[in-house]
Amino acid sequence: MTDIAAPAAGTALPALPHWESTPTDLPAAIREVKAALRARIEASGRSVEEVFAVMEQRVAAQVADIAAAKERGETVWPVVEYADIEAGTVSAEDLARLHRRGCLVVRGHFDREQALGWDRDIVDYVESNRFFESYRGPGDDFFGSVGSKPEIYPVYWSRAQMQARQSDRMARVQAFLNSQWTSTSEGVEWFDAGRDSLYPDRIRRRPPGADSAGLGTHLDPGTLDLWMTEAYQKAFRHLFDGTVEQYDPWDAAHRTAGPQYPGSTMCSAFRTFHGWTALSDIDHDQGVLHTVPIPEAMGYLMLRPLLADVPDDDMCGVTVNQVFPANQKWHSLLLEALSGIPDVRAGDSVWWHCDMIHSVAPVQNQQGWGNVMYIPAAPWCPRNERYAAEVREAFRTGSSPSDFPGEHYERTWPNRFAAAELNRTGRRGLGLEP
Repeated sequence: MTDIAAPAAGTALPALPHWESTPTDLPAAIREVKAALRARIEASGRSVEEVFAVMEQRVAAQVADIAAAKERGETVWPVVEYADIEAGTVSAEDLARLHRRGCLVVRGHFDREQALGWDRDIVDYVESNRFFESYRGPGDDFFGSVGSKPEIYPVYWSRAQMQARQSDRMARVQAFLNSQWTSTSEGVEWFDAGRDSLYPDRIRRRPPGADSAGLGTHLDPGTLDLWMTEAYQKAFRHLFDGTVEQYDPWDAAHRTAGPQYPGSTMCSAFRTFHGWTALSDIDHDQGVLHTVPIPEAMGYLMLRPLLADVPDDDMCGVTVNQVFPANQKWHSLLLEALSGIPDVRAGDSVWWHCDMIHSVAPVQNQQGWGNVMYIPAAPWCPRNERYAAEVREAFRTGSSPSDFPGEHYERTWPNRFAAAELNRTGRRGLGLEP
C-alpha cells in the first residue's frame, strides 16, 4: 500500500492510500480508504453530503426524464440504423440521446439471414462435437443462477463468433461507439478508437418454453478496486477532489491503465460498451436486458458509501469476487429508471455503457428463441494489449479465455475457426500485426 500524491493543479489535498492488489484485510482497507476519501473531499472545502447532493440532483433529473418518456409511451432506448452509422448520417439528436442514455440498439447491424445462419452454424458446431453429451454444467456461480441447461454456452471459437468479431460491420459500429468517449486527454491517447481487441465471450441460446431466473441488477467495471487502486482513484478524481461538477462518465482518462482485483466475475479488458448481437428475434417482454440508462449514475454509486448511514467497513455491499450489486437498500433512486430494450430482430445489436447498471428479466415459458452472441467494444489500449497475449494463446489452443472458467471444451474440436481464416481486423485485434 502506497500513497497517491495530491493533484499537481489546485490546492494540496490529503493523499489517498491505494492497494494495487487485493488487500489482505478488506474491512480494514475499506475503513481506511473511506476515511481518506472523506478527508480529501472535506479538505477541498466541501462536505461529503454536499458533493453527493450534486450528483444525486444530476441523476434525479435523468430519472425524472426517463419516467416522463415512459409516460409519453416513448422507447427509452435510443435506436439507430446501421446504414446511418455506415454513411455517417446519424442525426445530432440521436447522438445526443446516445450520450445522455448511454445505450443503443443498432437496427440491421447484420443482415437477418446472416444472423440466422450464424445461429444454425453454432448449433451444427456444438452438435458435431457432441457438446451436449459432454456438458458438465455451469462453470461459474454467476451465470449458473439463470438455470441454464445450458443457456450460456462456454463456446468462444466458432466460425460464427469469429466472423462476427472480425467483420467490417462490427468494426464500424465499435469505432462509432468508441468515438462517443473522450479517448485523448491530459496529453495521453488512452485508447485507439478505431481498433478493437476482439474480446472473446460466450453465446446464449434460450429455447422456446424455457424458464429462466434472469440476472439481478449489477454492474461490471470492477469492485473494490474502483475505490482502492491508483488509476481508478485518478479516473474518478472529480468525485473526490471538490470538482464533482466536472465528472464525466465519457472521459477515458486513466481507465485503461490500472489493474483489476482478480475474481470469478472480473474482466481483464477495458470495454467502452458491453454488447451483444441477436441471433433470433426477441420480443421486449421475453426475459430481456434492462439497464439504468444514466451513465452519470456511476458517480452516485461511487459516492454513496461515504455517507454516514453506511457502516465504515461497508461499500454498500461491494466486495471482491462478486459482481458490483445495485439494490433497493442503497440505490433505490437509480432503480426507478430501470428500462428494458425494445423488440429486436436477428441481426440487430444492443449496446450499453460499461459503467451502467443492468439486469436480465426473468421469464417463464419463453415465446420464441432468445439467442445472442456477446461481443463488446473493447478498444486497443495498454490494458487490452496485455490481455490480448492471453487471448492469442487461448485461440491457438482452443481454450477458454483466462477471464472465464477453465472449461476448455473446444480444445479437441477440429472445426473451430482457424488462424488462416483471420483477416487484417482479426489479426490486429489479437495483436498479431500492428
